[in-house]
Parts: sequence; C-alpha cells; structure tokens
Amino acid sequence: MISWLPMGFEEALRITLDTIKPLGKETIPLSQATGRILAQTLISTIDSPSIDASLKDGYAVVSGDLASASPGTPVHLSLAGMVAAAGGAQTRGLLPGTAMRILTGAEIPRGADAVLAEEFTDVSGKILVARNSAGQGRNIMPRGTDVEKGQCIAQKGDSIIPGLAGIIAASGFNEMSVFKQPRVAIIATGDEVVAPGKPLPQGKLYASNMVTLSAFCRQWGMETLLFTAKDDPREIRNVLEKTMDHSDAIITSGGAWTGDRDLVAKILLELGWKKAFHRIRIGPGKAVGFGMLDQIPVFILPGGPPSNLMGFLQIAFPGLRALAGYQRPGLPTMRAALASDLHGRDSEWTQFIFGMIDLKGDTPLFRSLGQKGRLQSMAKATAIASIPEGTTGISQGTMIAIQVLSF
Repeated sequence: MISWLPMGFEEALRITLDTIKPLGKETIPLSQATGRILAQTLISTIDSPSIDASLKDGYAVVSGDLASASPGTPVHLSLAGMVAAAGGAQTRGLLPGTAMRILTGAEIPRGADAVLAEEFTDVSGKILVARNSAGQGRNIMPRGTDVEKGQCIAQKGDSIIPGLAGIIAASGFNEMSVFKQPRVAIIATGDEVVAPGKPLPQGKLYASNMVTLSAFCRQWGMETLLFTAKDDPREIRNVLEKTMDHSDAIITSGGAWTGDRDLVAKILLELGWKKAFHRIRIGPGKAVGFGMLDQIPVFILPGGPPSNLMGFLQIAFPGLRALAGYQRPGLPTMRAALASDLHGRDSEWTQFIFGMIDLKGDTPLFRSLGQKGRLQSMAKATAIASIPEGTTGISQGTMIAIQVLSF
C-alpha cells in the first residue's frame, strides 16, 4: 500500500465499530419495542398454550372409540355435554363411548385424546353420529407447543421484529430492557445553506443534506436535532458546544475538506475531539471523518450531496446503529446480478455506486444510476453496489452483495 494514501474503508469501518459502545438501557413496553435491540435475554416463565387445546370446532373423543368409523359405517357416541368457553377451565372428564362438544381453543377434557372435526359428524338428539376416525392427538395442540416454560425466547442483542414480538407476548412479557436509541444532532455548515422553511436569498440553497440524513435516522427510529451554522468559527463552536449537552452523537455536514472555509475539523480539535481518522479511500465520500468528543461520537461529512450521503451510509450510519446495540449495524444486504459493467477509478479505493433493484425477473438485478448524479439520482436509489479495493471493475451478470436502501 502506498504510504501517503488515506486510510482504507474496511479499516475505517472497523475502527468506528470498535470505538463505539452501545448506549445505556431502558425498559419499555412491548408495544413500543419493534425495531429495538434487546439488552437482556428473555426466558419464558410459562407454557403457551397453558393447556392442551382444541384446534377445531368439533367433538372431544376417545380415539379408540372411532377406530372403525367411516362414512359407510358410522359410530354412535353419547353426547356428554359441551366445552363452550375457549380457554375456559374444565373439571369434567370424558368416559369411553361418549363425546363432548368443543370449540377451537378450548381445553381438552380429561380422558379425551382426539378431536373429531364437526364436518365429519351429525347429531341426533343426544347421539353423535361420527363418520370418520380420529387418531390419537388429532386436532389437539399440546400444552407448550408454542413456548415451553424455561425456554430461551430471545438473546441479548436480538432485534425485535414483529414475529419475535408475538412470541415474546406469548411468553408472558409485557415490557423488556432494550438499548437506547441515539439522539443525533445534525449540523449543516456553510454560508450558502439555509434551513428549510426560511426565505431563500439569491445564490443560497436549502440544507437538503441535513434533511436527507435526518430522514434516514428517523426511518430507523432515531431522534434528530437539526442545526445550521455559517462559516464562522465562533458560530460553529457555539453550535457544537450546545449540541454536546443534548445529543448522543453529532454529524456535521460540509466544511470537511482543507479550504479556507473548511473549519469543522479544526474547531473540533480545539474542543478536544480525539480524531480516529479524517479522509478515507472511498468514492464518493473520501473527506469523511470520525472521532470522540467527550464520549460523544462525532462524524464529519463532506458537503457534496453524493459524498455526504455515501459517507453517512458507509461510516456514520453503522456507527449510529452500533450505539443502539445492533450487532450487525450496517445496511441490510441481498444478492443481485449486475445489469451492466461497473467501473472503478482506482484499484486502491473502494468505489460505491447508487442504483436500483429490479425484481421483475427470476434473478434480482442491480441497475446503476451512474456516478455523476446528484439529488435526482440519489432520490431514485434503492440500493448501493461497491467495487472493492484491488478491483477496477465488475462484469455484467456477476452476482454480488448489494446494500438495500428500499424496495
């Protein structure tokens, strides 16, 4: 490797994730836990279901009584009552030669070992005419089928997805300990940027980068605080000092390079920022930086929209998710074939390309949006492909792992 080159992407990402530790824990209701990361292991304290329950509306029977039953040779059983309440406690037992009406979810009476579905029956007075057999265990959900007492339901570090939330509820939990989601301060710097909603003077532009980054954070459940600051050392310093008291992480947008007005890194160092890196070998986004400021992760992002967003998605976003306890904090990935050749600029750099996922055929395709687009191309992007270091291109049709932004 050439010594003057900035740090490589993989090393920068490793340093970021090794440096950042999850935030503290909080206890929240299960109804609010979807998408959060467990800070405890959950062990079921109950069986679910808590009884042997019927899977059908029908009749609880002794399976041996119906061994010979068929449409041509029905078996007649005496009706001994009804299990009317789904989930209701039962005290009566069932004797051979009898049957009991039962509803879905109701407890199987003592002595019964099968449920005959009602479509195979007729009733004449207090006699059940059974026109089919019912083997032992037929249409019965045994106690603990879904969850057994003492079973590990979820491990610390697991993400609570909707299906897991259902099992957690079935196990008797209504609240649990999760890692806190970070509150992220996003500071757009530059004399030219104006906060959305304010009048736009001639020659200025709205801080769209700030809004895009905030949208990604909020999509993943993070709270954001938005600020703008002119290219003035005192103003930038004041905003940084203010955000330190109210945020768990800070992202700056703009002022990340080495020009006369690129002041962010200099001011951060004056405040005590412990720089881990500043500039890495990725394109777009090489001016990205990371370090800690009084235990607060601070990410420096360049101002150009493609560089800004890519630096965020590849470095800052995994770092923020690591704060929230994610064990795999990067963007989700999938396999797709390239719809066209991808070309990188330099084998010493990792090149990232915005694109779209095409799911119309048998094989998912990644269609590049090119490397020159700004806001309109970025707005259409649903995925990102990469050309890793040591490679200058990837051929059409090659299956690669792509990062998924949306479908």
